[in-house]
Amino acid sequence: MASWALPAPTTVVPTLSPSIDRPRSWNVAFVLFLGSNSPSPFVSSVSTSSVRSCGFRATRVRFAAAEDGWCPSSTSGLPAVDEAREAVVEILREFGASQEDSVYIAANSPCYVEMLVGNVQELDELGLWGSWNSEIVEENMDMSSLSFRKKVYYMAKSKGDKGVLPYLESIGVKLSSALLIARYLSSEKLRQLIDKVNFVSGILFPSSINKALIGRNARRMMMYLSIPVDEDVQSTLSFFEKMEARHGGLSMLGHKDASFPYLVESFPKLLLCSVEDHFKPLVGFLELLGVPEAGIATILLSFPPIIFCDIEKEIKPKLCAFSKGFEEKDIAKMLMKYPWILSTSIQENYEKILAFFNEKKVPKSSVDLAIRSWPHILGCSATKMKSMVEQFNEFGVKKKMLVPVITSSPQLLLKKPKEFQEDDLSYEGWAV
Repeated sequence: MASWALPAPTTVVPTLSPSIDRPRSWNVAFVLFLGSNSPSPFVSSVSTSSVRSCGFRATRVRFAAAEDGWCPSSTSGLPAVDEAREAVVEILREFGASQEDSVYIAANSPCYVEMLVGNVQELDELGLWGSWNSEIVEENMDMSSLSFRKKVYYMAKSKGDKGVLPYLESIGVKLSSALLIARYLSSEKLRQLIDKVNFVSGILFPSSINKALIGRNARRMMMYLSIPVDEDVQSTLSFFEKMEARHGGLSMLGHKDASFPYLVESFPKLLLCSVEDHFKPLVGFLELLGVPEAGIATILLSFPPIIFCDIEKEIKPKLCAFSKGFEEKDIAKMLMKYPWILSTSIQENYEKILAFFNEKKVPKSSVDLAIRSWPHILGCSATKMKSMVEQFNEFGVKKKMLVPVITSSPQLLLKKPKEFQEDDLSYEGWAV
């Protein structure tokens, strides 16, 4: 499975975008320190030869953006920022991150670094270190006499997040959101959190994922939903809306750098789930159903609340609701096309759809055949289906032709009457 958060270092010559496209505080030496002979990864300049010879991560360093773009800064580019990053690396190392991971995180958490720099500079300028109380500072220690780096170190340690804040920002989560999410993760160890994110992102964004298809299907799921929804579907819709509001919209759902930060912000509990006790059993269960690697990613990204469902108590009973009309291989295909079948609101609507077509003398087997080929009709209200069936009647499609119509072209049930009128010539063969 792919791992994206902390890619392995490789030797390449960096291509830097124009300065207008990146924060001023991003200097080449900091990003390229791995493998260099410099005593500090945060030196202010390097020669061309040293840039070419040192090893570093072959990935674009991505900073979390503020609402208007890059994290705003009044201190970017100053030596203080490099010293602050050194302090952040030291903190991260203490909480279990590797040297390599620590440098990557510090390089990609500019807002967190700016916050620490601002806190320290404010206390320096106002001379208020004497009134700064922190349990992590030794008694009678004169904070004002310490180096800037050491002040930042103690400031970072006083935050109590144990390295989680800069790590969350380094994977793309806005610092304002990270401050809230960190409360969920107070019991999580940094090293375990890093490993968990790598594992989860590998499941969600395998190399085999069809990025275009997953976004298109998510948009279709939203488009054809016309029933009251439960909390799980509502939270998924909120996640989709966040994605839709960003550049590229839902078409970016299958792109890890674009969607993973929004996924974490929308469903922070996923970082609390155990890899061994939760994620691996869920993946194993879906594989037993016949869902391939890319299909698992599609299901989890299209309906993230599945991640929190108990397999025995929730997922299996809900799948059983469809087991009488579908084979196991059909269930797997339906899950990939329409994972919302595991939601309470869709389960309830399935019963309403069956009741509606039972009144129309349409056999359950025919309804199930239509659902199997076009499961999106499960999100369509019986009221809307009724109006569509009435539209069929207006075009001469009588009761005895209703079965072949919905089994051969079930997507027609999701059309609007106006759309059906525009295509009426295509359906003349169904009239009797």
